Amino acid sequence: MARARGGWGRTATTAAAFAVLLAVVGAVAGPTWDPVPVPEQLRVNVTDTSIAGAEGTTPVGTHDVVTERVVLTIGDDDVDATVRSPAGVAGTPGVVFVHGAGTKESDKAFVGQAVALASAGVTTVVPAKRPEFSSLRHRDYEEMARDYAAAVAYLRTLPTVVPDRVGVYAESEGTWIAPLMARDDPTLAFVALVSAPVVPPRAQAAFAVDSYLRNTGVPESVFRAIPRAVGMELPGGGIDYADFDVDPYLPALQMPVLVAYGTDDSSMPVVQGTRDIISALTTAGNGDVLVRFYGGANHGIKVDGRLSPAFAADLTGWVLGLPETGSGTPRVAGAQPFQRYLALDVPAPHWFGSGDTVLIIVLVGLGLVAAGGVITVAMRVRDRRRAVPRAERGVDGVVARQLVLLPVLALVTLAGLVAYLVAIARLAVDYERDAWVVWGGWFVVRLVGLAVLVVAAVLVERVIDHRAGTREALELGEAPPRVLVRGRAAWCATVATVAGTSIVVLILAYWGVYQLGI
Repeated sequence: MARARGGWGRTATTAAAFAVLLAVVGAVAGPTWDPVPVPEQLRVNVTDTSIAGAEGTTPVGTHDVVTERVVLTIGDDDVDATVRSPAGVAGTPGVVFVHGAGTKESDKAFVGQAVALASAGVTTVVPAKRPEFSSLRHRDYEEMARDYAAAVAYLRTLPTVVPDRVGVYAESEGTWIAPLMARDDPTLAFVALVSAPVVPPRAQAAFAVDSYLRNTGVPESVFRAIPRAVGMELPGGGIDYADFDVDPYLPALQMPVLVAYGTDDSSMPVVQGTRDIISALTTAGNGDVLVRFYGGANHGIKVDGRLSPAFAADLTGWVLGLPETGSGTPRVAGAQPFQRYLALDVPAPHWFGSGDTVLIIVLVGLGLVAAGGVITVAMRVRDRRRAVPRAERGVDGVVARQLVLLPVLALVTLAGLVAYLVAIARLAVDYERDAWVVWGGWFVVRLVGLAVLVVAAVLVERVIDHRAGTREALELGEAPPRVLVRGRAAWCATVATVAGTSIVVLILAYWGVYQLGI
């Protein structure tokens, strides 16, 4: 690339000015991410998770398990369900499983928990989640609570089940539904809240993303994307349940409650959730709340892919030992949990809270770049066919190269940013670290992004130098240099290219490519 008349120092200064300007624009265009540290960790003094009162209950593995597929009628729909029961045992408690966001089948979800309970003498039912509640956009927790209530009603009709000993096992997203079920049916015998987020879905999602990114070791500048992505409504309409608040419904849990977390579950606010549940239920007058933390266990209370044996034993002992086990001691026991930051409300983007707006801006930018490219190619084909001399072509060679490099580098940066975020997401979900991807990828994206600014600086300097040369030639009575852009088509191509590239660069700035620091 040839230097502008002022040399590379001038180009570097101009590019740096662009970078600072874009950093400011990116900062003020949306919210920052400044999570609040947990003021005080929860101290667990008893490591043994065993529940008092469960010592004489039937252990896991005592009975053969009978598995049966049934169909439940819920509203106008037929829903598959899987029932597991202890062979030849009557007068059992019953457990209805409430799905989290990641499960929906009746035969593949909660297999370890259901088999453990059934083998100890508890009848379980896992209903399938209706398809309309499996999409990312739509969840109706009130209606879902009624779905699971139908499973409770079914379980109570079984001749081998004691109707007033039927309760609920809710996991993850299901723990937002269980309190609604308790509100509608105070006769539920018990509720197990497993990996409960407690906070609204949007706050939990931001917390989980933050934790995953920190585990992956990404640069600090990447975190700006959290509130801008999580706080934004999706194109075509937002997630209708994103701000559902379960707090008003927690006091409905007036039956024995077991709360369980895995200490390796970085997606859940384990300390905050525990405190919120205990506080809400204690205030509501329910003292039958037990909390257990399982060391090395993940979101599903699994260790190395298998259900924690201690959790399976505690869960079955707690269910079988009720009501005595409901008030067992100690209230909180197990491995020491840790939560770095609080899960709080997510600030909404200032101007780009609508996903439709963001999508339209992106499409307009890409459309203008594409239009500029198409017009440019068409002009070149026409000029070659007509054997038009270079000096008479639409865009002078002084700026033609920059008008090609500018959109190409901007689009490469945008594609690189998307690829980087996808790679980071995969690492985060798999709890892996890769410095070459995490740091090297971010360095490359930002380096190419700076190259865009260098090309833009050269282009601006070419235009300034051309105008200065024109004035100088007129003052000296000499012929001015050839115009940089000649003809309507060339002007349309140039304006479309510059405008489209500018939009793409602003998008990059919004997502942190030009953020100062690392």
